[in-house]
Amino acid sequence: MKRIKQIFTFGFLILGFSSFTGITDDITAALKEGNAFKLSAFFNDQVDVTILEESDLMSKLEAEKLIFDFFHENKPSNFEIRHQGESKSGKTYTIGKLTTNNGTFRVSIYISKTNNSEYIQQIMIDAE
Repeated sequence: MKRIKQIFTFGFLILGFSSFTGITDDITAALKEGNAFKLSAFFNDQVDVTILEESDLMSKLEAEKLIFDFFHENKPSNFEIRHQGESKSGKTYTIGKLTTNNGTFRVSIYISKTNNSEYIQQIMIDAE
C-alpha cells in the first residue's frame, strides 16, 4: 500500500511539472543556441520586450530583431532555468540564467495561453 501511495505521489508531481514544460523546452533550447528566429516563433503578434535599458511593446518582427542584435553582441553558451511557476492570472513564467561570452543575464519569460495555444507575452533580459 505504501508503494502505491509513492507511485501516485510521483505521478501527480510529474503531471504538475508538465504544466510548466509546454513550450518551455523549446524556448530553453532557443536561448541556449542564441537563436532569435526559433525564439520568436513563440512570440505573440505584440510582445513586451525589455533588454537591459530598452523596453517597449513591439511587433513580433521588431522583437526578433532586437533579440537577434542582443545575441549577436552576447553569444549565448548556456541557459539554466532557476525558477518556474504560475501567476494568479494563469500565466506561467520561467526565470533563468543566460550565460554569454560577455557575462551572465537574468531572463524572465511570461507565457500566456489562449485557445490551447501558448505564446510569449513578455521577455525581460537584465544584467545579473
